[in-house]
Amino acid sequence: MEVGKAITNRILNLCQEHGLSINKLCILSGITQSTVNNIVNGRNHSTTVSTIQKLCDGLGITVREFFDDPLFENLEQAIK
Repeated sequence: MEVGKAITNRILNLCQEHGLSINKLCILSGITQSTVNNIVNGRNHSTTVSTIQKLCDGLGITVREFFDDPLFENLEQAIK
């Protein structure tokens, strides 16, 4: 799996776990709806750690908790 797809899946899974819509996550994290939509729809291939930090703040989790998921194991190598 590519890292972008793993990030997308993690955001969607966390929203489901916390009972949040993407819109509600945007409000809680202070990130625009268009930014999050671009991430989850695969149009943003370079999500910054700063953006992930804000999403984590909105979810009430740490960045470490965000990445502590099997989705991030065995990612495809970015440079081949």
